[in-house]
Amino acid sequence: MGNKESLLAGAKRCLYEKGYARTTVRDLASAANVSMAAIGYHFGSREALLNTALIEANEEWGEALAKTLQVETPPDTPPAERFALIWQRVIESFGEHRRMWAVSFEACSQPDLDENVRTQLANALEQARHGLANLFQGLDDGSAEARAVGTVHQALLSGVMLQWLIDPGHAPSGTDVVHGLRLIAQEVLD
Repeated sequence: MGNKESLLAGAKRCLYEKGYARTTVRDLASAANVSMAAIGYHFGSREALLNTALIEANEEWGEALAKTLQVETPPDTPPAERFALIWQRVIESFGEHRRMWAVSFEACSQPDLDENVRTQLANALEQARHGLANLFQGLDDGSAEARAVGTVHQALLSGVMLQWLIDPGHAPSGTDVVHGLRLIAQEVLD
């Protein structure tokens, strides 16, 4: 493994162990067993390295989630039940990746997020929207419908994750998500 790969692996460990704001350049270099100058050489800054590591961690979670959701449901499963089952699997995956989600919220809340980092995170968010539209509803054509569906799923995902991080005992289940959406849709569509 080269310095760049070592830095990314070390940055992920630091994110999980110390969080975004408390991870120093010294922590990153030590975790990767490289010089502090290697961070600047390979990534330009501490923030760029941490955000790259965070984006990779999110992508890894997305891949793990996709595998989790590949479990087939019987063909006669009603759409609402299938939707609830998918959401329940997503919610269950939070426990395995709790630190990653806590760090994601922490990183996004940094008041001095520079424009390059913001752009990098915005690009990752757009990829997530496409992935969610495909994952939940098989939409992968880049259409306005796919983007709308992905955007709503991303909003649901972020909101459910935040609730789960703060108060997992009262966070919604997959069935709760479907029930709430049904009530909202009845109000909006009537």
